Amino acid sequence: MATTNLSDYKPLNISNADEYSIGIVVSEWNDFVTYNLRNGAIETLKAEGIKEENIHIYYVPGAFELSFATMKLCRSNKFAAVIAIGNVIRGETPHFDYVCSGVTQGIKDCNILTDTPAIFCVLTDDTKEQSIARSGGSLGNKGVEAAVTALKMIDFNNKTTKL
Repeated sequence: MATTNLSDYKPLNISNADEYSIGIVVSEWNDFVTYNLRNGAIETLKAEGIKEENIHIYYVPGAFELSFATMKLCRSNKFAAVIAIGNVIRGETPHFDYVCSGVTQGIKDCNILTDTPAIFCVLTDDTKEQSIARSGGSLGNKGVEAAVTALKMIDFNNKTTKL
């Protein structure tokens, strides 16, 4: 388990960031966490030069629906990357395991079946407190990390397109 803020990064200084269009799919379930993740991602993308009008936000009811929406955006070829934001907190039944496995496999499929990087920003925590700590609390904001990952994967994708 992380015990330090992992969201500090050096500015990427991407020269053509203003040309990129980014899709963000946000689960409304546990919005006290997911909206903080969304805000961290948006602030980071804007700080790195992505135009606000090129950041497109879509909402889905829960984490399980992230796979469908993310795949739809990836297949549209309108986005340089898509960030899937969600939060699942362990309960008393195996539901947690099924949802986490399903959404993980779904986002993985987006990466395998399309040429658009799909970024996994789904917190899968044991407690509400852990989720809060990772969505702008003492351990940083995984939304920031997802935005940085998206930009790095766009760069990777651009550099390797001709391979």
